[in-house]
Amino acid sequence: METLRLKVDTANLASEASQSAIARAAEILRGGGTVAFPTETVYGLGANALDVEAVKKIFVAKDRPSWDPLIVHIGEGGMLKHVAAQVTGEAARLVERLTAAFWPGPLTMLLPRSAEIPELVTAGLERVGVRMPAHPVTRALLAAAGVPVAAPSANRFGRTSPTTAEHVAEDLDGRIDAILDAGETTHGVESTVVDVRAEGCVIYRPGVITQEQLAAACGARVWALEGKEEPESAKAAPAPGMGIRHYAPRAKLVLVEGEGRAQMESLAQALRACEAAGDAVGVMLPDEFRSAVAGGQVQVYRWGRLQDAEELAQRLYAGLRELDAAGVTAIVCPMPRAEGIGVAVRDRLLRAANRG
Repeated sequence: METLRLKVDTANLASEASQSAIARAAEILRGGGTVAFPTETVYGLGANALDVEAVKKIFVAKDRPSWDPLIVHIGEGGMLKHVAAQVTGEAARLVERLTAAFWPGPLTMLLPRSAEIPELVTAGLERVGVRMPAHPVTRALLAAAGVPVAAPSANRFGRTSPTTAEHVAEDLDGRIDAILDAGETTHGVESTVVDVRAEGCVIYRPGVITQEQLAAACGARVWALEGKEEPESAKAAPAPGMGIRHYAPRAKLVLVEGEGRAQMESLAQALRACEAAGDAVGVMLPDEFRSAVAGGQVQVYRWGRLQDAEELAQRLYAGLRELDAAGVTAIVCPMPRAEGIGVAVRDRLLRAANRG
């Protein structure tokens, strides 16, 4: 299969070239094909969510197991009725508040599945993840396609998520119909996934929207899933992106906890230990810890400021991929604080290191 590269200029979506690329991608989706496209979080691999044969192609291209459900993307509110069944009572009021606050944007809500959505999309579960992306190219694509689009991240299953079209091509070139290239994504980590219930909202996957933001918007209890709830199917993950090993580079990942000088010293010790073990070593290096690599033979990715969790999130997957491409066999990475979007960064790193 030849994978088309369709280039879009986000600064000039009205141009003939951009409109032609979006129209071609929409045509492929309507025809049952697969298209990788940018969102404000990461690149997704999309297919018509109402077409089970099209959805199957996502699983084949990614080598994704059928127990891992997909998120469905919609372009406007009227499309929601094709994806989710009607919600009533207090849950409906919470959905209204969250929709008003965060849609379009990086929030996925788990809602009762519509009969129009194939069971394959939800791994047989009765709830479907739905979100309305904010990226202008995604919105233009969804409007042109006119169908809800099921789309996990556009990478091979379990691997590091893609934040550029080049990352998508590394994993999926020749396995999908097209890549809609609109440059680098904005946030760099996936959407927050919440289960909206009458008693409040359960965060199944931390993401760009934080627990504090959710609580302020919905005015109800918001709590994080702590692994105590069983999925509705013995084989199904309760929400997308919850595999124990997920978001992983090829190299082994060594995580370093702590704060300040103590964390920097632990980072330097971890680097020396990996070198002594014979590893080719890479490091996700915060600006504050540059002295930790003095004198070592280490591949360095300049990660940004450790105190700026949004910057760390935006550059996380690009850094892991860059160090992988450099041929390292071990990547040492300091952990940010569990605050704000830092919670999502920690979640991805723990899963990537198979410690989720």
